Amino acid sequence: MAWIDLIVCILLFVLLAYVFFSVMITTLHKVYLTFHFFMTLWPFCQFAIRATDNPKLQLLYVKLAFVDMALLAVGWLFFTLLLTNQSLSVRKRMPFLLTAPALIAVIAVLLNPGGTFVQPQHGEYVERIYGPLFWITTPVMIGYGIVSLYVIGKALSNNRAPRIKKQVSQVLRGMIVVMAFICADILLNVVFPVSRMVIPGLTSIGILLSAIFFIVAIHRDKVFDLLKIAHQDIINTIQLGILVLDDNETIVETNRSLPPFLHLKTGERFDMAAILPRREAIAATQFLAKYKNDPLESSEIEVVYDHDGKHHILVHASPIVVDGTRVGRTITFQDRSRLRELVNETSRQNTVLQKQNLALYDMQLELHLTNQKLQRMAITDGLTGCYNRNYITQQLEQEVIKHIENETPFAILLLDIDFFKRINDQYGHLTGDEVICGTVAAIQRQLKVTDILARFGGEEFIVYLPGMDSGQALELAEQIRASVESNEIAVPGLIQPLSVTVSIGLLSVDRFPTDPDSGSATLITDLFQEVDHVLYQAKRNGRNRVMFALK
Repeated sequence: MAWIDLIVCILLFVLLAYVFFSVMITTLHKVYLTFHFFMTLWPFCQFAIRATDNPKLQLLYVKLAFVDMALLAVGWLFFTLLLTNQSLSVRKRMPFLLTAPALIAVIAVLLNPGGTFVQPQHGEYVERIYGPLFWITTPVMIGYGIVSLYVIGKALSNNRAPRIKKQVSQVLRGMIVVMAFICADILLNVVFPVSRMVIPGLTSIGILLSAIFFIVAIHRDKVFDLLKIAHQDIINTIQLGILVLDDNETIVETNRSLPPFLHLKTGERFDMAAILPRREAIAATQFLAKYKNDPLESSEIEVVYDHDGKHHILVHASPIVVDGTRVGRTITFQDRSRLRELVNETSRQNTVLQKQNLALYDMQLELHLTNQKLQRMAITDGLTGCYNRNYITQQLEQEVIKHIENETPFAILLLDIDFFKRINDQYGHLTGDEVICGTVAAIQRQLKVTDILARFGGEEFIVYLPGMDSGQALELAEQIRASVESNEIAVPGLIQPLSVTVSIGLLSVDRFPTDPDSGSATLITDLFQEVDHVLYQAKRNGRNRVMFALK
């Protein structure tokens, strides 16, 4: 019936192994737990050797202890390889090659051929004699420890484990301690025994001390805290400088993006006022007031640090609230120097572009004024400033169509300065120009805004009177004639002003064809010919008069 308990124990161990290898923990966890399990077997076997009087059981426990030491040595090596991020996948047979010496040693210990590994003393194995195989297998196991120490030392010197450097250093100390105790155990109890009494527990104490070093690394330095490592890696990849404070304003965490010139370290008391530049006094006062008086509110300020150039830093403080209670703060530092440079460069470019736009606007305005001037030059007379013959012809072509469609009357006056050739011959062309301009001024004083005056020839002028019937047109023509006659033109170089008269031909259009056969251009030509004929009659009848014709 005792076998039932053994079977149940084996089944429970199998279930434990199933849970151990199936749960979601890291390979490093599994290796260390296996390694720690083998660490407990050595002192157990040493106790069991002394707890029984049966030599066969004592031999079994001795063999089991040294098998455990071989497995412990192999686990040690694999643990250090994983801890220092060494890869075993370069060669597929590498794990087998690493474990082969230990397996050979295990086989030799278990077989103990002819007692060449260990023999009893006084019929028991509490005190024993080690044979040649012991001196072959023991250096192999110590060699595993030396290789493990070499791997850790090389990783630290090459900075191959920067993230867990403190933890690796702590594990190194533990391995040195256990190696020292194992070597002391071999030297004092096997090679150079000082007395017949064996000094018990040296290796066990070394294993215990090394385990304590490992536990310290696990709990204090979080060597196996996967979430902590992942969290640290994540915040270190963030471009924002991050500072985490507890409720006493003590720094509990930082990341690599924190500006180095702030000189902030974990465990120090944080003073927000001390890190703000003095020249930001006004803005800093408002920010600090909100930071201290409203701890549950977020606050931010942008400041400039003069450290190896200007650094524009946006400082943002946010509370950490749990169940309505503030338990700390997060302070972020965003370097906006590059953004500020881009904004300033954009502003400079916008200023240049604005100046270019103003220059372009000035050019467009100048071009517009030039075009207007050219347009005026194209339709006006250069001497008098009134319209030219080309403009009045085009205008009348458009107006005549409207008059015909609406059947509204209009009139045309054709004026000619009397005896103008005598003025040119007697006083010169410059005086003639003065006379022309003075005559135009006298005519324009009698016209309305809607009336159009144009220079038709050298001393001939035409007046277009829209919407004016024959009676109104005749009255206006007499007013123009009288205005010119009474006008005195002051001419430079002449003592007495000059006076001239004009002959006027008036054509009034009151009737329109219901279906005109000719176009507007032909009609205008006919009108010009008719009014010219009337003007000729005014000249022939003695000049300085108005002759009238009705169409």
